[in-house]
Amino acid sequence: MQKTTNEALERLDVAGFKAAQKTPLILILDNIRSLNNIGSVFRTADAFLVTKIYLCGITAQPPHKDINKTALGATETVAWEYRENTLELVKELQAQSIAVWSVEQAQGATFLDKMSLQPETTYALIFGNEVKGVQQAVVNESDGVVEIPQFGTKHSLNISVSAGVVVWDFWKKLSAF
Repeated sequence: MQKTTNEALERLDVAGFKAAQKTPLILILDNIRSLNNIGSVFRTADAFLVTKIYLCGITAQPPHKDINKTALGATETVAWEYRENTLELVKELQAQSIAVWSVEQAQGATFLDKMSLQPETTYALIFGNEVKGVQQAVVNESDGVVEIPQFGTKHSLNISVSAGVVVWDFWKKLSAF
């Protein structure tokens, strides 16, 4: 089996990406410390045509060499915006009829594999700080909480890994409509 060359993959260029129909999915990074995690989320967002990323609180913003190191140019394709206050952003998005879900381990959370999505709905997913997770006030305000089922000894996944898992799952479900 021969590996596919980059040229044969026929990926979009920047203009093609910006013109492409986006997945009705928004990502919110709530106080993410690691610049590499931020860059990785940008790259995942590019892969699945995410509509926009909001960088909130202490989350660093492009351009930054450590974000660029893992984003590999995705900061130039994926729309993004900085917001100081995550909770205010959540309320603003909800007022626009966007379904806002925290990705967190919480009582009453819906496991990702059991989550059903609604057609013609835009979803915003909040990913939290590497140590503290999504702020409790933000979880409280969310329309729901989605949790990635885990079966080993560790209590959590890296935020960039979580974003990859959840965005892939949402993309598959949203693409089915």
